[in-house]
Amino acid sequence: MKNTSLILNLVLAVAVIGIYALHFSGKNSKEVVAEKSSSVSSSDGLKIAYVKVDSLIVNYDLAQELHDNFTKNQEAYTKEYTEKRSSFEKRAAAFQEKVQRGGFLTQDRAIQERDRLVSEEQEVLTLDQELSTKLSEMQAANNQQLIDSLMSYLEEFNADQKYNYILNSGDVLIGDEAHNITKEVLEVLNSRYNSNKK
Repeated sequence: MKNTSLILNLVLAVAVIGIYALHFSGKNSKEVVAEKSSSVSSSDGLKIAYVKVDSLIVNYDLAQELHDNFTKNQEAYTKEYTEKRSSFEKRAAAFQEKVQRGGFLTQDRAIQERDRLVSEEQEVLTLDQELSTKLSEMQAANNQQLIDSLMSYLEEFNADQKYNYILNSGDVLIGDEAHNITKEVLEVLNSRYNSNKK
């Protein structure tokens, strides 16, 4: 994020200097456009490409598999928690009804049952926290695996230093589709993933 801001600030600074120079040099706009296009296409210019990471994640087979596994675990955890919570709520309701009917022989017995239910409720809450933590850790591990996979390929892809920068398109407001390498990256990542899977 800071690098993007730095790049934007540098681009804006260059643009301001360029406008200032144009204003006082008196060049006409056709000469300026010709100079601009030659500087962008020159070999010394800044070469930038971008990847639409959101599109990549939607279409990357590894991301889909990780998402499916996460969803299965999430459903299993939700089922486990729901069953424990439901069982506890039934016992708590039965306890409340028994107290209202005067179904306990002694007050000590009612207190013991209440304490047991409080302990069980704490176990249910702890289970909820544990399952939520497991899901968060799983999601973080999945995200890191996707980032590692993408970065590993991008480093290999750009080994010849074809680009000075490869950006996430989420930070690019306007971009030439000629510099969008998402499709190419996605094809290679899916091809590699599927060949490794076999």
